Amino acid sequence: MSEASQFSLLKERRFAPFFATQFLGAFNDNIFRNGLIIVITFQGVKVLGLDASELANVAGALFILPFFLFSATSGQLADKYEKSRLIRIIKSIEICLMLLAAFAFMSHSYTVLFVVLFLMGCQSTLFGPVKYAYLPQQLATHELVGGNALVESGTYLAIIFGLVVGGVSVAIDPGNQYALSSCLIGVATLGYLASWRIPETRAVDPELRINWNAWTETWRIIGFAREDRSVFLSILGISWFWFFGSAMTLQIPAYTLDILNGNEEITTILLVAFAVGVGIGSLLCERLSRHRIELGLVPFGSVGLSIFAIDLYFAQPTMHISVVTTFGDFIARPGSVRILMDLAMLGAFGGLYSVPLYAMIQERAKRQHLSRIIAANNIINSIFIVGAAVLALAILNFGFSIPEFFVVLGILNAAVAIYIYTLLPEFLIRFLTWLIVSLLYRIRATGLDNIPDTGPAVLVCNHVSYVDALVIGGSVRRPVRFVMWYKIFKIPLLKFLFQTAKAIPIASAKEDERLLNEAFDRVDAELEAGNLVCIFPEGAITRDGAVHSFRPGIERILERRQVPVVPISLSGMWGSWFSRHSGERLRRLPGKLFARIDVRVGEAVKPIDASAKNLELLVRTLRGQTR
Repeated sequence: MSEASQFSLLKERRFAPFFATQFLGAFNDNIFRNGLIIVITFQGVKVLGLDASELANVAGALFILPFFLFSATSGQLADKYEKSRLIRIIKSIEICLMLLAAFAFMSHSYTVLFVVLFLMGCQSTLFGPVKYAYLPQQLATHELVGGNALVESGTYLAIIFGLVVGGVSVAIDPGNQYALSSCLIGVATLGYLASWRIPETRAVDPELRINWNAWTETWRIIGFAREDRSVFLSILGISWFWFFGSAMTLQIPAYTLDILNGNEEITTILLVAFAVGVGIGSLLCERLSRHRIELGLVPFGSVGLSIFAIDLYFAQPTMHISVVTTFGDFIARPGSVRILMDLAMLGAFGGLYSVPLYAMIQERAKRQHLSRIIAANNIINSIFIVGAAVLALAILNFGFSIPEFFVVLGILNAAVAIYIYTLLPEFLIRFLTWLIVSLLYRIRATGLDNIPDTGPAVLVCNHVSYVDALVIGGSVRRPVRFVMWYKIFKIPLLKFLFQTAKAIPIASAKEDERLLNEAFDRVDAELEAGNLVCIFPEGAITRDGAVHSFRPGIERILERRQVPVVPISLSGMWGSWFSRHSGERLRRLPGKLFARIDVRVGEAVKPIDASAKNLELLVRTLRGQTR
């Protein structure tokens, strides 16, 4: 597995033109929307008798409506047709829409601008499924987190630049909007030119017959999403982030006016802080997950969302008595830095929360249905966004202040997170594994590509400490079923975690022959289901740091089911707090904290060659002299 940075993808044709195309599309969306809102707000525009505040809500509804109406159709189109050509068609539509928008701005045809806004929502609806289904076809599994992180951070950078450029363009020429119109057409043209460099990406289901009935197709694609429980729960998790993020950011203008006693410039600063945070958090995902889809970051992200949402209340619970109109005055005022940090950290933890979920959907969803599953995700996201607006309206009308509403959101987020993690404990298990391993050790894993991405295999490893399973489980990209001594399995409190992780308790024939036989039956069932099973053939944790003789249990497993065996060695663990370096008990004081642990994975061994003696020799060779 390559250890190259995610930024190396920006040098490759399979990613760079696509990234530029989606970045420019998001950039143009935000130039248009922000420019339109500023023109309406500061020029006192009315359309059909609606004032600026009412028109802002109408604008939001018009842009989100196509996701309800056309996501099912767009998902089918993305699965049926070659993606690079489809993207070029979508970008051509964008140029036409921007020409119409330019005409409407310069002729002050505001009704037409709202029609354009709706059509831009349609164009975004078409692009969404293509965007997220393109990545797993062009990127390897270990590149998905980095690729999604770049897309997410790029999108939020585009939002920032769009806010700035939209506002500046209106200010340059408030009467005629020539500058704004030129920007819209120019950026759309650049996006179209970039799309021509996107490599051909085959259709995953070219024989698909398009169902134009949006209602029946919507239920059908949601059914595709529900086929894999983890995929559907990931969609719900992403939708909750959209709910949370929308509920937070929708309140920022009123929060600025009613609580911070600020103006439009302060509103922009707060939104920029949130967007920058999302970008940073998204980019951190690859580093923290070490090039794999690390579901443990999802609970970590949800914890941060609750903490910093609640802290926003304590940062400024009531209206500030002094008016602030500039960035310099705002920063100079006590408590302002804390508010900006809270918003930036909300964005950062949101990035840590959402990026692994997108990558998980792309990895686990059936490839021939992926675009339609992404379309289902967009539909559910839209429902949650509308729900966020309804909830905010209800709670604020009930007498809560905006800071109090932030506290409600933080508590709701914690409740939803707990509910999701009880439905899919894999998130919680990965979080605990990631947390323990990341805090205690610095792991360097090599040869992980030798573990098959799909299908059954047995992993065999030397046994150095009580946390060997955590180290291996935290390094391997796929879920692993560990065989463990039954007395450890039965430890109070930990038993729930072991059961959740589907660990397999085992005993010797002298201790409990029935349990021994049941363990081999469960191992065989897991292999039959196509899963990875890890055993420690020494049968006990080493007392001297050496690799001891492998017992013949591996041969019994292979007699029943012929699967490849992957040797793994651990070194650097001996002398740590969880080893038997100091005898039977754990060391009173932690030893070798932050030590470098080497996890070396050898090439898979054919069943016919996988004797206990041969595997022991391979593990000894992999480990070398380091204990």
